[in-house]
Amino acid sequence: MLMKRPAEDDNATLIALGDDPERYYGSLDSDKTEKTQAEEGEARPQDKNVFSDGVTRIDFVLVWEEEVRENPKATEPDGKAAGTSQDMHQKYRKRFLSRLQKVGIQMDKKVEIREKTRITYVLLNAPWSVLCYYAEEISLRVPLQVVPHKMSNWSEKVLQKLGIANVMQQDVPNPPPDFYTCQFRNNKLERFLGSDNQDTFFKNTQRHQILYEILARMPYGAMKRGEVGIDRLVSENIFTAAYPLHDGSFEPPPGQVHPETLSLRQILYQYWARWACWKKYQPLDHIREYYGEKIALYFAWLGFYTGWLLPAAFVGTLVFVFGIWLMMTDVPAREICDGTDNFVMCPLCNICSFWNLSSICITYKAGLLFDHGGTVFFSIFMSLWAVTFLEYWKRTTAILSHRWDCSEFEEIEERPRPEFTAMAPMTLRNPVTGAEEPYFPKSLRFNRTMTGCMVIIIMITVVLMFLIAIILYRTILSIVIYRSKNPFFIFSAGRIASLTGSVLNLLAILLLSRAYIFLAHILTRWEMHRTQTKYEDAFILKVFVFQFINFYSSPVYIAFFKGRFVGYPGNYHTLLGIRNEDCGAGGCLIELAQELLVIMVGKQVINNVQEFICPKLRSWWQKRKFHNKEAQGKSDVCLPPWEADYQLLVCEGLFDEYLEMVLQFGFITIFVAACPLAPLFALLNNWVEVRLDAHKFVCEYRRPVVERAQDIGIWFHILQVITHLAVVSNAFLIAFTSDFLPRLYYRYTTEGSLKGYVNFTLSFAPESFTQNNTMCRYRGFRDQKGHYLPEYFNLLAIRMGFVIIFEHFVFFIGRMIDMMVPDIPEEVEIKIKREHYMAKEALAENQSLGQKVYLEEPEQPMQELRQRHKAEPQPALPQNRTPPLRDTDSPPPTLTTISEDQLLS
Repeated sequence: MLMKRPAEDDNATLIALGDDPERYYGSLDSDKTEKTQAEEGEARPQDKNVFSDGVTRIDFVLVWEEEVRENPKATEPDGKAAGTSQDMHQKYRKRFLSRLQKVGIQMDKKVEIREKTRITYVLLNAPWSVLCYYAEEISLRVPLQVVPHKMSNWSEKVLQKLGIANVMQQDVPNPPPDFYTCQFRNNKLERFLGSDNQDTFFKNTQRHQILYEILARMPYGAMKRGEVGIDRLVSENIFTAAYPLHDGSFEPPPGQVHPETLSLRQILYQYWARWACWKKYQPLDHIREYYGEKIALYFAWLGFYTGWLLPAAFVGTLVFVFGIWLMMTDVPAREICDGTDNFVMCPLCNICSFWNLSSICITYKAGLLFDHGGTVFFSIFMSLWAVTFLEYWKRTTAILSHRWDCSEFEEIEERPRPEFTAMAPMTLRNPVTGAEEPYFPKSLRFNRTMTGCMVIIIMITVVLMFLIAIILYRTILSIVIYRSKNPFFIFSAGRIASLTGSVLNLLAILLLSRAYIFLAHILTRWEMHRTQTKYEDAFILKVFVFQFINFYSSPVYIAFFKGRFVGYPGNYHTLLGIRNEDCGAGGCLIELAQELLVIMVGKQVINNVQEFICPKLRSWWQKRKFHNKEAQGKSDVCLPPWEADYQLLVCEGLFDEYLEMVLQFGFITIFVAACPLAPLFALLNNWVEVRLDAHKFVCEYRRPVVERAQDIGIWFHILQVITHLAVVSNAFLIAFTSDFLPRLYYRYTTEGSLKGYVNFTLSFAPESFTQNNTMCRYRGFRDQKGHYLPEYFNLLAIRMGFVIIFEHFVFFIGRMIDMMVPDIPEEVEIKIKREHYMAKEALAENQSLGQKVYLEEPEQPMQELRQRHKAEPQPALPQNRTPPLRDTDSPPPTLTTISEDQLLS
């Protein structure tokens, strides 16, 4: 049921506070827990991630910097404002840290003076009681039973069947075990595997996850202004950083070291992040163990995609080699190159001169590398490749999400975002759990989403304006070059204008991308999405729609519009008084291939240079700031771990990585008919990309907080849309831009050879356009009066028929592949059922008692709207009450609501 939040609950908190943490967080004594840790020697002497006592483990670090004023009494004109800001920051920090202590978080403060800056590190630890409470609160999954399994790859199975040695296989030490798991319950602790050891029961990543959950939901100011959580504190520079610690250095110790003794970070560096591992499988289970499911799924997808590029690159290279052979044996190419003065062509612009078709001999032959019958086969192959790739990725996702315990994350386990929880105007009872949850009206979100769509349309209009500007630039530059009367530049005017226009287009793309991503963040936060997954999906969709237009507008224009609305000699069409742009002398397909290579390869080179050089420069600058005169003699090895990690770079997430790969996927599928080598360039780039990203995460970045994910999110649906667009795009590209169908038609209507094909594709200019008794030719199927010939309409019917047949054939085969390949393997379905059964057995209550309790509770209407009154005290639920399992058809219980004021009291 809906409840409107009163305006005066600014002082409410998102988690329970109290002077006595044991009142809220279980029955085990925290002092006894720390004593037990000391007795059992959990914090070994070589473990530096501990408090000053050498025992208490560091789960999280908060950092802030302050300027050290030598003379506090000396003030400047703006000193009062600066002092007020610093005082406010100090007040917020004090309140935030005080509330953390009230919920039971233990702290240890370290202060360091670097020249005129005081750096304060607050080390945080969650005792056992806090861990147990929040593990249940956030539905953390814990082990029930070990599951023996062997990690295998599809390529490993193929090579094994073929009897070929697998050079990609490597034995990575300390493989993480696989478990049957279920959601943690404090009152069922003894039923979980390893519950007798409090020090190792929760993994490091789970401890980080619990600490971040507390930090992200802790308010420090007014709730109605969204002053909640560590992320906002860092964005407002109240804290400068918040991060969990790495597990020591990534470099292995000197000398002979047994692989089993390496830390997890050192294993990842030794067997994954080094360039020497470029041909080895990725240790995905180790990546998941250290960085969490979200990052592991990205690297799993990237490796899977790169592996599937191998057959695409191989076939594309064969098609390209076939084009080389065709280039040397093609009959029309010989006619053009051998006929010196046979074909005098009409001027390509208003001030251009006549030219001979033989002058484009080299360009025409280069176009044959991409425009021949093999590209039709390759387009069909790549369309079916994309469908099959996505189908088998769905199977791989099902296997990984089950093995990594996140197959039900989005439906059951994911919690509302802290910002949404703080700023939602009302609450609604969850029909599944019966708990009161924050709620934002769908109508209001729809209105905000529509406003965001208007902004997207405006930004797309800006992109199209840039596209028109580049089209005009190419036309004007060609005119300027022709007026220069330099023979060399006049001969290459079209290519110079096209190439420089492509480079300018790439620069405009990169510039507009940065501006729009910043705007998309603001719009998505304003839309108030409930969960982080929905928030990210909305943000990704906004950015991708813009980036799709941004990156693909120029190739789409060249492929489908350029040269289509030119007219004919004596009756040319104009845009803003300038003659419409025509295809270059070599045709539009060679220009499209050039545009794709400039944008796709150029962007990949720029991104890889940025990813390789920029982190190193930023890391060097970051460390330079910390190495003052007093610390010059202090090596990085001797630095405490919280200081060493603070000098690393902030992990910027996976959005840019996914976006780069998905745009690349679009280039190699949507326009593959124009560039068969695109998959090969993508494969080479991705081999480099995997190691660059791995090196960044292991060596350059601070350790990110673990994020759970069920799959790659909306990116998969975007890939499906791109796959369907690729089928349509390649059909029209072959039918209307390529010379494949005109050549086929000419063979069919003549004796079967291509002799005379060049003359067949050229029309004579009208007599009124003749200058100095010179008859010129132009590409088209018109008579001398400018009317279309019957061949034009015959070819138009053939082209439309080809589009329909191509689309239906590819979509039919793709649908058959979809039906034959099940989304979830049968063995995974069995494991899921087994895990559900074990979870039910582990958490089972007295079923008869549970049925009695639920039968006595009356059913309540779910959509009843009511006002929340602060004056009505409502008793809290018993601390350790765990609702018994019930049949899915049972009505939800009548739960009483806990007011925030009671939790604060």
